[in-house]
Amino acid sequence: MSTHTLRDRIEDALRGADAAYVEVRVEEAESRSLRYRGRELEDAGRSTALGGCVRALAGAGWGFASFNDLSQLRAKVEQAVKQARVLKGDPIVLADAEPIVDVAPAVVGEDPTRVPLAEKKEVLDRYVDVMMSTEGVQSSTVAYGDANKRVTFANSEGAFIQQERVDVNLRLAALARKNGDVQQSGVSIGSLGDFAFVRELDDQAQEVADRAIALLAAPPIDGGEHTVVLDPVLAGVFIHEAFGHLSEADHIYAEPRLQEIMQPGRRFGRPILNVVDGANTPASNLRGSYRYDDEGVPGRRTQLIHEGVLVGRLHSRETAGKLGEAVTGNARAISYRFPPIVRMTNTYIEPGEGGVDDLIADVKEGVYVKNWYGGMTSMEMFTFSAGEAYRIRDGKIAELCRPVMLSGNVFTTLENIDAIAADLAMNQGGGCGKAGQSPLPVSNGSPHIRIRRCLLNAA
Repeated sequence: MSTHTLRDRIEDALRGADAAYVEVRVEEAESRSLRYRGRELEDAGRSTALGGCVRALAGAGWGFASFNDLSQLRAKVEQAVKQARVLKGDPIVLADAEPIVDVAPAVVGEDPTRVPLAEKKEVLDRYVDVMMSTEGVQSSTVAYGDANKRVTFANSEGAFIQQERVDVNLRLAALARKNGDVQQSGVSIGSLGDFAFVRELDDQAQEVADRAIALLAAPPIDGGEHTVVLDPVLAGVFIHEAFGHLSEADHIYAEPRLQEIMQPGRRFGRPILNVVDGANTPASNLRGSYRYDDEGVPGRRTQLIHEGVLVGRLHSRETAGKLGEAVTGNARAISYRFPPIVRMTNTYIEPGEGGVDDLIADVKEGVYVKNWYGGMTSMEMFTFSAGEAYRIRDGKIAELCRPVMLSGNVFTTLENIDAIAADLAMNQGGGCGKAGQSPLPVSNGSPHIRIRRCLLNAA
């Protein structure tokens, strides 16, 4: 359907709606995936979706209706308005946002939608062969996916935005076994619209396989408090999971304890600590990047911690209205089946000074941790599994050890960050989950950081 015709249909459906505010999203999406277990190609899939949703505000709450047929659009507007009018309570007031009319094309390098499936399979077959041909590897996993999406957004205030994006994601993992002992190693990588990185991963596939085998002979690390140095990947996951989610304002206004904790002006770390989230920073071509969020608000840079002090939080129009703050462009929905909620974009610790060698040089005994497997948070408490752990002895990285879990209180841990290097790097693998919407493309990153008195346990 042409842009002009679609705009006419949406504007006609919105005209005369008996609500304070109504918005429409129409989504056209296509995705492709390849998944291997061992040498077997388990799945080769392609899916398409065409649908949309209406969200209406009429006083105290939201009405929401989704559809798969544009002929239902007017009826779905009426349904969402009717649902909203049933809700009672204090009225919701949205923060101001300029109604924008714009077209935002996709950021694309080597467009994965133009790479034939057979060619993708040929590339991935190489990585399967590299890992499975390594003596000692019992099994491996290769999971590839790409998706392209066009989203049309319009609201009763006059906004009309068409935005496109292309996303690519890949995970390589190997499993090794010896005498009943099982160890694994893996890496997740992604990009915004560029297949090129997928073609040159032979060395990383070999490293993943070799590491899984090496872990079988690696010694464990004693549990307890250690001085740890985190690589940019694990430090980025830490700041995303442990602190970033606490900065999402829908959590804050719904949880009285968080309102007490997340008070602007409160000190959470040393003056060297600066934390940022932004859909167009530190680059506009990351997986968490976009021009407009799913409320039609421009993405922007939001300083969360400045010189150790909390100065900002992430908002939708509703949360910004409730807390009397400016919108930040962080309302995101994983698809038309869901309403937008407050989500991170590209979240990272800003660079400090020096290199990783400077952080390690004065550590007599400690642990260097890299990569990640996963983790969980509960309010200010966190637990994360590192993919790799190495002893630090007398200022040098020593032997590989068994994987470890890092845990503790996020605010105590932030205070214990005593050194930050200058080597910022962004992690674009995996995705973020929240409120049943997963995996949402995001990026996170950091330079190498050093944390004193960090609690480690065997993974």
